[in-house]
Amino acid sequence: MDAYLDIETTGLSSATSSITVIGIYKQTLEGFELVQLVGNAISSRSLLQALEGIETLYTYNGARFDLTFIEAKLQVALQCLMNHHDLMYDCWRQNLYGGLKAVERRLNISRATAGITGLDAISLWWRYARQGDEAALKTLLDYNREDVVNLKELRERLRVT
Repeated sequence: MDAYLDIETTGLSSATSSITVIGIYKQTLEGFELVQLVGNAISSRSLLQALEGIETLYTYNGARFDLTFIEAKLQVALQCLMNHHDLMYDCWRQNLYGGLKAVERRLNISRATAGITGLDAISLWWRYARQGDEAALKTLLDYNREDVVNLKELRERLRVT
C-alpha cells in the first residue's frame, strides 16, 4: 500500500520550529483516505498508527525536509521503516524545478488554495493557536490536504511506478 505525506511547520529549522500538521493521503482496501494529525495529536505513536500497513511513502522534498523534520522532532526514521520515494527528483529528471506549487502550475494541476504559500501556512497556524481562529485552521488543513492529494496526481502525471 502507498501513502503520500506532507508536513506543515512553524519554520524551516527543526531545531527551533514545531510540526503543526502531518497530512497523509493513504491507500486502503476501499480506495484512499486522508489523515491529518494536528497540534497536540502529533506524536510518534499517532504517526506510526496512521502509516500502519504502508509499504511506500511518497513526498516532495521529503528526503531533505519532511522526513528529517519528523525524525528530529518525533524520533521516527520513516525511511528505515518503509520505502521512501521523493518525487522532487523525478521532477528534476523531467526538467521540472522549483517547489511543489511551481511544478503543479507547470503541469496544470489545480488547487482551490492557489496563492497560499508555506509562509501563509505558518501565520494560519499561529492565528489558530493564539486566537482560536477555526477558519484559519480550516484553510491550513485544506492547504495541506491539497498538498498530499496533489502528490498522488503528480506521481501519476510523472508516471512513477
